[in-house]
Amino acid sequence: MVRARTVLTTGAFEIVHPGHVFLLRHARRLAGRRGKVVVVLASDATIRQRKGREPVMSERERLEVLSSLKYVDRVIVGYTPINFEKVLRRVRPDVVLFGYDQTAIEQEFRRFCEERGIGVRIARAPRAPYTPNLSTTLILNRAQRNQLAGEQFK
Repeated sequence: MVRARTVLTTGAFEIVHPGHVFLLRHARRLAGRRGKVVVVLASDATIRQRKGREPVMSERERLEVLSSLKYVDRVIVGYTPINFEKVLRRVRPDVVLFGYDQTAIEQEFRRFCEERGIGVRIARAPRAPYTPNLSTTLILNRAQRNQLAGEQFK
């Protein structure tokens, strides 16, 4: 039996897709049945800064969607600028789980923890086997192509 843990994961979750569900399910497994999964949701300002565009849905809308998912116990909007110390103090996680594609933020977080001697377990979720190239950007591109293709039939 897996010991109850608090698992923290993070992301923008602009359009929740199967890859996100895979990540959150993995977080739930790490937490155990009695554990907690806490999601730090990227703020609108963070998305603008990191992705160079407006968010697809507002942080309020994304918070509402994520809060309704069965794998998630709590959602908090992240700090702008990103503040690992405040998040760690607020959540007190046993494990911080990064998605397979969150290399840059994982490296920043590892450096932060190493410099301060913080002993939190850092894990990386594997890529979902059934969604090899799925992302919000790809979904948006697909929707745009479908819209353009549909306009040809008008």
